[in-house]
This record gives sequence, C-alpha cells and structure tokens, in this order.
Amino acid sequence: MKEFLSALRSGFGFLTTIPVGISMEGIEKLMKHIYLFPVVGAVLGLILAAIGFVTSIIFPPILASLIVIIFMYYLTGINHIDGLADFGDGIASHGTREEKIRAMRDTAVGTGGLMFLVIAILGIFVSLVSIREINIVLFTYALIVAETSAKQSMVTVAAFGRKLHEGFGAITVESTKSSDFIIGMVFSGAVSYFFLGVFGVEAFIVSQLAGLLVLNTANRHFGGVSGDVVGASNEIGRLAALLYIGGAAWMQL
Repeated sequence: MKEFLSALRSGFGFLTTIPVGISMEGIEKLMKHIYLFPVVGAVLGLILAAIGFVTSIIFPPILASLIVIIFMYYLTGINHIDGLADFGDGIASHGTREEKIRAMRDTAVGTGGLMFLVIAILGIFVSLVSIREINIVLFTYALIVAETSAKQSMVTVAAFGRKLHEGFGAITVESTKSSDFIIGMVFSGAVSYFFLGVFGVEAFIVSQLAGLLVLNTANRHFGGVSGDVVGASNEIGRLAALLYIGGAAWMQL
C-alpha cells in the first residue's frame, strides 16, 4: 500500500504541476504502476470540471472555455504540449529518419510544431464552446472523460510502442506492461461510462484510436516512440475525445 500511494503521488508530480514532490525513487515506483496515469487524469478532470462549472455560471461559454484551457495547461504544465510541438516539427521535416528525429529533438519550435499547436488549442477551444452551449452538465462531464482518456492514450502508445532513444519516454515504454494497458482501459472505460454512458465510452474509444494513429505516425516517421510522442498522444487523445463529444452532441440536437 505504501508503494502504491507513493506511486500515485509521483503520478501527480510527473504528470501535473501540483506541488506534491517528486524524486527518482518515486518515479521508479510510478513506472511499476503505469496504469495510474488515467487515475491522475480522472482527478485532473474533476478539478477542471469544478472550474468549468463555476466559470460557466459566471461567464458566457467563450470566456468560460478560455478559462478552463488556461487552468488545463496551468495544472498539466507545458511538457505534453511541448511534446506535441516537437512531434509536429519532426513530421513536417523532410529527409531521413535521422533528420526527422533531429528536428523533433531540436529545442526551437518550427512551422510544423506551430501548426500542430494552433490546431490542437483551437480545436479544444471550439469543442469546449460547442459543448458548453449545449448544457453545463455535459461541459463538466466532458472534461472528466477527455482528461482521463488523454492519460490512457499515453499508456496505449507506451504499451504498443518501441523506444526510440533513452530518456523518460524510453523508461515509460519499457515499463508499460500489458496489464497496465488492460487495467487502464477498464478504469478509463468505467469512468467514461459513469459520467456519459455509452456516449462517453465512444469518446474514449475515439481518443484511443487517435493515440494509435499517433503511434503509427511515429513508427513511420521516426521508427519508434520518444517522450515527445507520448506527450503528443496526451494532447491528441484529449482533443479527439472533445471533438467527438462536441460534434456528436450537436448532431443529436
């Protein structure tokens, strides 16, 4: 139990900016319990849902959605979205795999990375506004499902990916077992069903398919998975879930 709680605390230290403290020993324990990623996502989703509910009462949909996005990245930091930018740079780069990997590892953000960032943030914003305009309850529940799904997308990519080079990404890929993937899928599916029923499960599945698309793209362009790819899967998984919820909800009106 002590190791489990230490791993859970390290999950918040590793995946969020919440000041819970983190150490290499804690990360090692977390790597033995990768299935905790979506648990952290569910808690983050609950926090964002509370923020979304309060802001929706006070502000119009556009402003409420913007505030949620600000808190979303305040709580999760920029590591994952930075991974998305690097992922975009690598894909946009021409040349051999080695040249693409160098572009992905370059600290400067290029045109490809910038386009990925704009599309991702704009997509989240538009989705949240659309969902909020339908009703507040769907808005708050969607945030929980999306954040849980995003973290499971990271587990999905790590479970089926092969490491590209050494680093935290390689440690995550090497540490993720089939049991982590299965437990995470069951937990995330249950959370999605609890809040949005079959509709939530559909959104969850779409987010995992988006994660597999990230994995397939990474394999084709780079020959494997890095920390940037895992981070990108978080952002794309969240976006896919929100786009599905927003789009499908509007079609049912």
